Amino acid sequence: MFILDWLRTAVSWVLVQFHQLLSTFMDPASGWTWALSIVGLVLVIRILLIPLFVKQIKAQRGLQIIQPQMKEIQKKYAGDRERQSQEMMKLYKETGTNPLASCLPILLQAPIFFALFSVLQGIAMKVPEGVFNWPQYEYLLDVAHDASIFGVPLYATFWNADQSPNPTNTRILAFILIILMSATTFLTQRQLIVKNTAPDNPMVRQQKILLYVFPIVFAVGGVNFPIGVLIYWFTTNLWSMGQQFWVIRNNPQPGTPAFDAKEKRKADKLARKSGTVVIEEVTDTPSENTPRVQPKRAPRAKRKKK
Repeated sequence: MFILDWLRTAVSWVLVQFHQLLSTFMDPASGWTWALSIVGLVLVIRILLIPLFVKQIKAQRGLQIIQPQMKEIQKKYAGDRERQSQEMMKLYKETGTNPLASCLPILLQAPIFFALFSVLQGIAMKVPEGVFNWPQYEYLLDVAHDASIFGVPLYATFWNADQSPNPTNTRILAFILIILMSATTFLTQRQLIVKNTAPDNPMVRQQKILLYVFPIVFAVGGVNFPIGVLIYWFTTNLWSMGQQFWVIRNNPQPGTPAFDAKEKRKADKLARKSGTVVIEEVTDTPSENTPRVQPKRAPRAKRKKK
């Protein structure tokens, strides 16, 4: 509970600081000001999580390196699940590989997600959470409660749309954000499987299961998420897609389609560069700026001899 209280304070403080910054050129009472403050919160969190993202990449590479040993263990102990698990854990320990490291960024965001959910719920019920308990920020509780986008308050949910001032708009906006949140979750996971995972990787089956499980979980659970939380999760998914795309394109794992694509780009670039050099060396067509050399006439004595 202490950790969650601390997180509620941290999340609400960042939210309020962005709101005050944006209020210098936007309407402080506007829902868009609060929505952009949530986007700012995402940026801060994701920047802080970059070291964990690097760990995630290293963990994925470690799993790729020990893939042959993993396949041997699965083949050797195909009929003994318990022994197979023991040998796998032994291999992870010997190689210093942690398969759970690839889930660290999303797992560590869960407490932040619940803290933001709690802060927004407090705004909905006008119960101050985090810095909204501080005297200098008490007035912002009512400001945040009355803020809306398209007539929809940020604390409204699809499930409890009837309790919002505009139920129809609430359902439409919440439905769109749930679809966007689920779709970006699916596309982010699919990008990883299709482009940066070797076809014979034994983890592919588990990743494919998660490819469909996560979007379904978010779609089902999303009906209870406040609009502000949906904006948060959709924004963080967009960040994940962009960050992952950059890493896959520039630093792909060996033996994956992304690695082959990078090698092909390098070969094409080298071929273009080599082709340019060859044209410059072999060309025998004078350019417009090349001075024309007049043929010299042979001496008269030589012409007589001929």
